[in-house]
Amino acid sequence: MDVLADADVDSGVIGPDEVLKLIPHRYPFLLVDRAVDYVAMESIRGIKSVTMNEPFFQGHFPGYPIMPGVLMIEALAQTGAILMSKSLDVDVSRHTIFFMSIDKTRFRHPVRPGDVIEMPVKTLLARRGIFKFEGQALVNGKRAADAEFAAKVVEIKA
Repeated sequence: MDVLADADVDSGVIGPDEVLKLIPHRYPFLLVDRAVDYVAMESIRGIKSVTMNEPFFQGHFPGYPIMPGVLMIEALAQTGAILMSKSLDVDVSRHTIFFMSIDKTRFRHPVRPGDVIEMPVKTLLARRGIFKFEGQALVNGKRAADAEFAAKVVEIKA
């Protein structure tokens, strides 16, 4: 029995290996490194360490690299998908989670190489495999972006 793995479960920590089991995203489109503060069906805090090696920095923008706002929203959506997948015990071999909508989105501060984004996501509504969330992208406690968004569990059809 792995004592550290048990401690992670008890502390609400979702490490990188578990993230890979909960959502299908992979490099270069996996935008959540790990998550903390997981409370089933209620909330989670995603963590993304932004490095200069991110492929989008080659063109956004040379000389002053900033993370595209749409990717900050995608990182929030992936954080919500991790919360859904773990809470609902989604069988990712047969189901996936699709982004449905986004509302009340604001971009407030640029995210640059070297920043660590913390993404608190809270469930506003959960019903029949559909979740509505509110989330923020924070860097050093300062809001970079915020949004309300929804996602649903979908059966994968081969």
